[in-house]
Amino acid sequence: MTKRRRRWYVAAALLLGGIAGLNLLAYRHAYAMMHFTQGTVRTGQPETLTVGEKIKVLFCGTTIPRPRTSLAPASLGSECKSLTMNGSNGITLGAWYCPGSAPGEMVILFHGYGGEKTGTLPEASAFLEMGASVLLVDFRGSGDSSESYTTVGYDEAEDVATAVRYARTHFNPPKVILYGQSMGAAAVLRAVHSCDARPDAIIVEAVFDKMLNTVRNRFQPMGVPSFPCAELLVFWGGRQAGFNGFGHNPVGYAKSVTKPILFLHGAADPRAHIEDARRVFDAVPGIKWFQEFPDARHEPAVVRFREKWSAAVRPFLQFVEDTVPE
Repeated sequence: MTKRRRRWYVAAALLLGGIAGLNLLAYRHAYAMMHFTQGTVRTGQPETLTVGEKIKVLFCGTTIPRPRTSLAPASLGSECKSLTMNGSNGITLGAWYCPGSAPGEMVILFHGYGGEKTGTLPEASAFLEMGASVLLVDFRGSGDSSESYTTVGYDEAEDVATAVRYARTHFNPPKVILYGQSMGAAAVLRAVHSCDARPDAIIVEAVFDKMLNTVRNRFQPMGVPSFPCAELLVFWGGRQAGFNGFGHNPVGYAKSVTKPILFLHGAADPRAHIEDARRVFDAVPGIKWFQEFPDARHEPAVVRFREKWSAAVRPFLQFVEDTVPE
């Protein structure tokens, strides 16, 4: 064997080893991002990590404890109660229900990635003040629901459909409005597109347009190039969960939305860029509104921008009540 050929073999072996190692690392990262752990401390946001902590995360992956509900239903209201819904494949979903001040709309609220139902308490309180009933739902893997995993809105769409059926069967409200936050927004749109969920109106906040883009956005604060790491994460995450991660795209689901929809989005959102949300908005064929919140990041706008949030949401609810047939 010549010296040149030997060098080629060594280079090829190093390249194949590097590709295999990168795929193994991506597989471990994807698993860590989609499976909750027990009794551990959650990895901090990328913006808050030191250089050493970022290096550790890059090689060991993130740690996300299973989201738990530490509050009681009474923290939302004296008439609030907890309940359990039977979902698909033996999955059970925990939820809180609180009646409004008068018979009318019911808003079903869905939390974001790594959260649980009390993450939507500020919005639920605001909707109650507007007279609507609220149903705060734990996605599978979170709070009082069964399981210990997440699919970032893909299988959670079935949980949305379960909640809509439960609400119509047990409460029979005149109008059902779905509110989804980040991952919850993706789940709501997919539920309408693929799971035969039929709300009367939709509110989505901090929605991403494509699974790949929102994963790419998480690499920027780490100071690491997103290619090909983001692509590998989406590929392996989808394979582990049994779906095509590259096809998990709210911008595609939005084409099935025919009911009124309100978009709420922070102009400075680093996780789901506002131009991504605009693409989802543009894909909706029906009646739609878009409310931007300057300086807001990936956060509930109702907390920092209560007046502006209410000024967008209140007339939307009134429009649904006045114009959408029962």
